[in-house]
Amino acid sequence: MAIPVLDHAADTYSLGHAYWMARAAGLASLDQAGIEAQAAAWGFGRVRYFESSHAMPFPVEDTQAYVMASDRMIVTGFRGTEVAKIRDWLTDVGTPPVPGPWSKGFVHYGFHRALQSVYPQVRATIMEFRDQGQSIWFTGHSLGAALTMLAAARLYFEEPRLLADGVYTFGQPRTCERLLANAHNKIFTDRCYRFVNNNDIVPHLPPEPAYTHVNALRYFDADGRLHESMPMMAMLRDRARGAGADLFAPETDAVKDHHLPNYLAALEQNLTAAD
Repeated sequence: MAIPVLDHAADTYSLGHAYWMARAAGLASLDQAGIEAQAAAWGFGRVRYFESSHAMPFPVEDTQAYVMASDRMIVTGFRGTEVAKIRDWLTDVGTPPVPGPWSKGFVHYGFHRALQSVYPQVRATIMEFRDQGQSIWFTGHSLGAALTMLAAARLYFEEPRLLADGVYTFGQPRTCERLLANAHNKIFTDRCYRFVNNNDIVPHLPPEPAYTHVNALRYFDADGRLHESMPMMAMLRDRARGAGADLFAPETDAVKDHHLPNYLAALEQNLTAAD
């Protein structure tokens, strides 16, 4: 099929909607003027931008997010970060985890601090903008993917009537331990979709068993085909094939696969193949 237009009336998962949520994740990397201009072009009449600088050493200079609303849909996006920065940060196992949303399990300290710096404003804006019963969506890539998962969970625990219709993450690191992951899986069944591109290194950080992933994996293989499930051994063979495909590339396959444009290219490939 051709790349679909953004459907503001969407209320369930579709490949086309996943493509638009990936684009919305990328939108978070723009400055305020860029976000506002693109949101308007996509039919969102209200936009609010958030940026919070961190006073202590941190893997990113600030946390950046936005909320945009139309009369049918509200989308919240969180910015990612460079793979080198997040890799160094997430391999530092010396920082103890902290209690997760509503003390349900534990999360990485850095994710907690990054989200807390903007969450009160994000929550207030969603509640203000949701004046016509709009659907609610969260999206993010890399660091932004972790914040996306946590923000959607925290919003539900605080305001159960604001259960997100969809949570889409791309290249999400391990974000929490099993207690919170299990609670999240029950709440967000058929609402959360965690996309991983072949050898993307970030979903393998920080290390297990302290941290784990939420469910609903969507895996792009070495050829870019999307799988809703894949046996572990088949996935390991596929990852080995992907790693050996371009040994002389200027950056490793694990880093290259993390870039959001490569997620978008894989989604476009699968949409085109559906013709």
